[in-house]
Amino acid sequence: MTLFHFVGIKGSGMSSLAQILHDSSYEVQGSDVEKYFFTEEPLRDRKIPIFPFDENNIHHGMTIIAGNAFPDDHPELKRAAELGIEIIRYHDFLGNYMKNFISVGVTGSHGKTSTTGLLSHVLSGFAPTSYLIGDGTGKGVEESDYFVFEACEYKRHFLAYEPDYAIMTNIDFDHPDYFKDLEDVLDAFSDMALRVKKALIACGDDLNLQRIHANVPVVYYGFEESNDFAAKNIIKTEDGSTFDVFVRNEYYHTFTIPLAGDHSILNSLGVIALCHYEGVPVNVIQERLSSFLGVKRRFSITPINGRIIVDDYAHHPNEIRATLQTARQKYPDRELVAIFQPHTFTRTSALLEQFAETLSAADHVYLCDIFSSAREKSGNLTIHELVEKIPGATYLDLENVRLLDNHNDAVYLFMGAGDVQKYLYAFKDKMAKDETA
Repeated sequence: MTLFHFVGIKGSGMSSLAQILHDSSYEVQGSDVEKYFFTEEPLRDRKIPIFPFDENNIHHGMTIIAGNAFPDDHPELKRAAELGIEIIRYHDFLGNYMKNFISVGVTGSHGKTSTTGLLSHVLSGFAPTSYLIGDGTGKGVEESDYFVFEACEYKRHFLAYEPDYAIMTNIDFDHPDYFKDLEDVLDAFSDMALRVKKALIACGDDLNLQRIHANVPVVYYGFEESNDFAAKNIIKTEDGSTFDVFVRNEYYHTFTIPLAGDHSILNSLGVIALCHYEGVPVNVIQERLSSFLGVKRRFSITPINGRIIVDDYAHHPNEIRATLQTARQKYPDRELVAIFQPHTFTRTSALLEQFAETLSAADHVYLCDIFSSAREKSGNLTIHELVEKIPGATYLDLENVRLLDNHNDAVYLFMGAGDVQKYLYAFKDKMAKDETA
């Protein structure tokens, strides 16, 4: 049997794919840096071997799956090439793998992971479903009918896929280290839409998505009545949201979700539209929506000493806005403390004014040093340029995390796509020590 060796197995998509292949009875191992990433936990739970990068990991009898972040001259990939071993890039492998199933790709500038998680949970209540979620979660189910996967637009990697269906949540300018402008992003999504084989489910409230053309039916969802699937009569509470769904202006069903924020209603609508198209009974859709517990690092809540600690992946102004809106709905009587670590110098520089405007909606703002991705060497920008643009904002480093102690029963929103969790853990440790002192 083939042994799959993953170069960069701790990557969010790579970890998920390794889990799927392991669950499908393939032999799997991988290599990566020794630094801890939360994506390695499900790998270790499955006892999948993880080695430090070393060209000696590579030998005959393997198939190499290479993470997109690693160049061809990476020592392990060079060694594999020298030995004549098959090397397949992650997105190419995934593109071939999904041909065995009814495939549903979830893509968009924001909301991919949450929507992929929700869709895989709902479909799993209807038929055997394998899935790959961008939070490092993957599951291979025997004799699956469906394969649900997160399709990332970065470097146009999603153009390796030809799914039966695609859900597109929105189109926004992001990844400025690769995309030139919004038109360049729109061009990539337009190309992706042409690769869909059965139907495209798209948020019709997004003006950019209205410009998308496809060779298959396009089903729109959103709050506007003009959408094929429209949410009306919305009731929001601290426990979630209830709304009526109209299908082409005809009442379909009233749904309740245990999730806050407009974006959660929209994500649910996209899932409902896809399930309606596939004939999933409405009672199954509602039951599964009700039992969805969320995905990793998307408004993950920990109550401590009367305070609410939230870990969230938000790293774009529109994602921060959604996180703040969610917190206001769930905790209307509490102060919101935003602790934000920008991700990449290029994104921070390109969206500096939008970051300042969005973060200003929090009651208190703390800003951590910019996280430098492997995609870029460094930047001339510093976090202090953002601090100066937000009235009352405070610079935060690990040495002065005690400053967060000034806000009693507040909601603390730790946001970012880098290692903002180290500030969260430091704050938790401080509170634990204070409690035992």
